[in-house]
This record gives sequence, structure tokens and C-alpha cells, in this order.
Amino acid sequence: MGDVINLKRFKKRNEKEQSAKQADANRARFGRTKAERALDERRKNRAGDLLDQHRLDQHKLDDGDAS
Repeated sequence: MGDVINLKRFKKRNEKEQSAKQADANRARFGRTKAERALDERRKNRAGDLLDQHRLDQHKLDDGDAS
């Protein structure tokens, strides 16, 4: 006869291992340092500022079309 296995312990151990694998995957996918988040925020703000600097104002376009 084979070894007796406590199914509750086996199930709990298996769920714990799956949870740990999922946590590792989430850390790899979403985990970023504070410095990385700050750098991305600065880059986003800089890109927005550059875009705003090249924007043409609507009231300037309306005045130019009327002439």
C-alpha cells in the first residue's frame, strides 16, 4: 500500500506555492522602484510641456483667418 497523504495539507501547500508564483509574477510585472516611477513621471511631464510649447492658440488662428 502507498503512503498516506493528508489531502488538506497537500491542498494548502499547493495553494501556497501557486500564490507565491503569482506574487513573483506580479512583482516582475508591476513592481517598480520609487526612482523608476519618478523618472517616468518626469519624462511624461517633459513630453507634455514640449507638446504644449508647440501648440498653436485657437484665438490666434481665428484672427489670422479673418484678415
